[in-house]
Amino acid sequence: MFQALVAGGIVFPGLFLLSKHGLKWLPGLRWEEADAVIVSARLVSSLQAIMASTVGYIISTSCKHIIDDQHWLTSAYTQFAVPYFIYDIYAMFLCHWHKYRVKGHESGSAGTRTLRTVIRTYLRKEFLMVVHHLFMVLVCFPMSVLWRQGKGDFFLGCMLMAELSTPFVCLGKVLILYKQQHTLLHKVNGLVMLITFFCCRILLFPYMYWVYGQYAGMPLYRVPFSIPAEYNLGSAILMAPQIYWFGLICRGAFRVFRARGAASKEQVLRNGHRPENQALD
Repeated sequence: MFQALVAGGIVFPGLFLLSKHGLKWLPGLRWEEADAVIVSARLVSSLQAIMASTVGYIISTSCKHIIDDQHWLTSAYTQFAVPYFIYDIYAMFLCHWHKYRVKGHESGSAGTRTLRTVIRTYLRKEFLMVVHHLFMVLVCFPMSVLWRQGKGDFFLGCMLMAELSTPFVCLGKVLILYKQQHTLLHKVNGLVMLITFFCCRILLFPYMYWVYGQYAGMPLYRVPFSIPAEYNLGSAILMAPQIYWFGLICRGAFRVFRARGAASKEQVLRNGHRPENQALD
């Protein structure tokens, strides 16, 4: 157990530092500290997501019996990933800190804002994400390692596959940060992000209920009433922020399409007042 925890505690911060220094000193790049920190944090999150979703797929496809079958990766990766959530809280704070410095809120190492003020604004902005990470460490980890008693590896594998949408979320944030919303890459990535987020983080929970219903021989609508209340509570706690974040993604996508539509309308109006168009009239 301790070997996996220690390994995770070394790998994720190590990847972050390696990426940050590589972006800053690699020939031809020479990125600023703020850019290197933000991109490196997104890169590590994407790598963790790829590992988690791959492990989740292996586990869920290997467990034919959804309750009793076990896979060694379940316990190993759960322990390995715990340090990531702790690291990521700090990495998100570093990104927040550098964004404030870039915007001119900070001048120098101390700046006009105190560290306490920056922490307060960070917690206000990323409160839900910080709570989600702490919940994963303080609640989900003990439950998956101790309380499950080796049962339900299939469902834990399904939960790990929820991370499949994270690389697209991270890429979208990086593209927005560098004003690349107009590119084809951003449009394609946004579509894939919407699909993967909806399928892997929203439909995931009804799917797991449906799978259990097939196992127990009951229709989907009866499953919530036939399982312990704590299972439903846990699912609700995990699903609620996913619905909120999906709403934010949809709202962002709507703003992009609305802005594009307004730009197209303006272009049409502008073309309509050209001399050649007036001549045709």
